[in-house]
Amino acid sequence: MVIVIPEEPPSFNAAVTGSGYDTMVMKLVLLGLTRIDPAGNVYPVLAAELPTQENGDVTVDEQAGAMQVTWHMRPDVVWSDGQPVTAADVLFTWDALKDPDKGIYVKGADVVDHLEKVDDHTITVFYSAIYPDYLTQLGGDTLAIWPKHYCDAAQGFSAWDCGRQPLSDGPYTLKEWAAGDHLTFIRNPSYFEPGKPAIDQIIVRIVPDESVRQTMLVKGDADVDMWISESVADQLKDEPAVKISSSGGAGSALRLFLNLSEKGSVDPAKPHPILADVRVRQAIRLAIDAPTIASQIFHGLSSPVWTELYRPPYNTCAIPQPKYDPNAAKALLELAGWIDSNNDGVRECHGCQNAAEGAPMEMEFLTYSEAGEALHLTQQVVAESLGQIGFKLNQSTIEGSVMWADSGSGGMEQTGNFDMDLWDYGYSGRDPVEFIRSLYAAGAAEPDQGWNVGRWINPDFDALLAQAYTLDETKRQAALCDMAKLLDDQVPEV
Repeated sequence: MVIVIPEEPPSFNAAVTGSGYDTMVMKLVLLGLTRIDPAGNVYPVLAAELPTQENGDVTVDEQAGAMQVTWHMRPDVVWSDGQPVTAADVLFTWDALKDPDKGIYVKGADVVDHLEKVDDHTITVFYSAIYPDYLTQLGGDTLAIWPKHYCDAAQGFSAWDCGRQPLSDGPYTLKEWAAGDHLTFIRNPSYFEPGKPAIDQIIVRIVPDESVRQTMLVKGDADVDMWISESVADQLKDEPAVKISSSGGAGSALRLFLNLSEKGSVDPAKPHPILADVRVRQAIRLAIDAPTIASQIFHGLSSPVWTELYRPPYNTCAIPQPKYDPNAAKALLELAGWIDSNNDGVRECHGCQNAAEGAPMEMEFLTYSEAGEALHLTQQVVAESLGQIGFKLNQSTIEGSVMWADSGSGGMEQTGNFDMDLWDYGYSGRDPVEFIRSLYAAGAAEPDQGWNVGRWINPDFDALLAQAYTLDETKRQAALCDMAKLLDDQVPEV
């Protein structure tokens, strides 16, 4: 099988960068305790079974707000050098992640008190809080278990050599990595599942040019093209030799990140002159025709979403879809004190909440330069739509590496150095709570502590979020729906 991708994977360690390409190659060679199937269900891999309250492997102390999870590992999994995969590898991986100097943050790490080895194939995770997404803590889509006897902990989790030269316990082993050209994988004869994998060799070719990848697919020089654009999918849909497979609504949501703090500041007490007013944010949402963007720019291969709870099993909150109503948007802006007094098409502050009298409704509007054609077209359409109701948006692009870098590296969002930007972001698996926390919790507004880069602070939201950290699904659903209603009303993002 030949798979073509546009970018070289940065490594096999998807927990570090999460590019998607690293996730794909990681899954060929490395296993976690669990993985997530296409429907969002968690299933055991290195684990012999999923720990639950029912089987006694999860114990909860509601009064103390703590829990313990015991994992029993399969005893029949080995590394490709013949060494067994054991609990020591799990503890080694976790210690490398948590290293204060060379580790990285992974979701839920802040509520893990410690891990204990029970025996060679059993570990217990001790939590200082109720953590509902415990099943993907040591697996899921981005975290693999690394071999203690092979990786060099002194090099650090993000930089160790085994991240580019992995020792396999998965279905394939890496035979060759020709930088910038291809990676070759061959069947792992030691893989624990009998008869698998069925394919003897997989070649992952790096082909940056989208049209070349498209031609390779049509001519049969490639078998799979991962993550094609909507325009290419539309062109290929009638090709008899090609089948298009869509993830449907399971992926990321395209979103406007709105900075509620003064540009260049990370202090929520310093309001953004335009976006800190909820009426302005509501008007922005009313002025964007999301269904038309989905049907025309994304060729009907995307669907409008208007709540963070857009995937099963929690998408049952009956949040009504916002209407596209530019006239209502204009009325809200008038009410908020933004008026075009000189009829030049750009509103000015005349009695508005946070801007100087007479200040124009003008902002910078960014997306990332590596984004595909559909995102750049969406940026243009959104700018034009908001222009029609009195905004002046100066469009530009910036490299993703600059947009999303940490604050110490001058990351634009983490330092608050933006007004409004557009990019796609979502969560894996079934549980949205940690993702929602990272976007909207007060603690996530601190630089490098999450992605509440709009610095939206709401004590009611934080209280509801605390209620969602329970294993009682009825209580969780109620708390999530209350959060969804609050987000729908306050519009910290669109």
